[in-house]
Amino acid sequence: MIQSMTGFGKATCEYGNKKIVVEIKSLNSKQLDLSTRISGLYREKEIEIRNEIAQQLERGKIDFALYVDNSSRESVTQINQTVIESYYQQISQLSDNLGIEVPTNWFEVLLRLPDALKSETVELEDQEWEEIKKAISEAIKQLKAFRIQEGKSLENVFQAKINRIGELLIEIEPYEAERVDKIKGRLEENLQSLSEKIDYDKNRLEQELIFYIEKLDVNEEKVRLRNHLNYFLETMNHEKSPGKKLGFIAQEIGREINTLGSKSNHSEMQKIVVKMKDQLEQIKEQVLNAL
Repeated sequence: MIQSMTGFGKATCEYGNKKIVVEIKSLNSKQLDLSTRISGLYREKEIEIRNEIAQQLERGKIDFALYVDNSSRESVTQINQTVIESYYQQISQLSDNLGIEVPTNWFEVLLRLPDALKSETVELEDQEWEEIKKAISEAIKQLKAFRIQEGKSLENVFQAKINRIGELLIEIEPYEAERVDKIKGRLEENLQSLSEKIDYDKNRLEQELIFYIEKLDVNEEKVRLRNHLNYFLETMNHEKSPGKKLGFIAQEIGREINTLGSKSNHSEMQKIVVKMKDQLEQIKEQVLNAL
């Protein structure tokens, strides 16, 4: 079954007064290219998260985010009352001693001074991490479902393009015999005009003609191309994560089509080969996104 490397998943969980969000999205890439954005409280679990994603998603350019919704906080900020009172007393005393007016915006001044605010960091609890792991699993599950859905579209494209190349291969057949007959006729005409001027070894010439015509034979290329087309469909339908292998098979299909074109020596056959190449290029573009 083919899966696309494109996907998106999102899940949330709640713990205490926090709403925790997990987002994961994926695009095509030759290897696993994983980048993460994880809130400070959960960074200690980054390796565990990376291992889980690598095991579940295999490859792709993957962006993962784990954060706390803005409506909640992972740390509690408090006013340091003792420090504020000390600052207030010192400023009031300086005002009396120096004859300087006290500020009218007391709170704004005091809260800007060092250590006026303090944060109490909340440690990650085991139960909270268990809830987050469930959310991560759900987000990955959604992404994989997205990949499968997109993979069905890829499968339909590949099936149609491979079948079309097979149809074009059949269209070549009527022109093969016609091509050989034309080449023979042209050579015989040239030899007829040549024989009036010089003598030549007819037996040797006949051998050379047979060799030349055999070089134009495309039956082997047709057989190999047909085998590659069948192998592409077989791999697509039966192997897990066949994207890379399909890319290699597409390259082999391209080699046979190119050889077919170079040996055609017939305008109609060459037009068909161009159509084959067009279908193959569309396969190559899409196979880059197959897992």
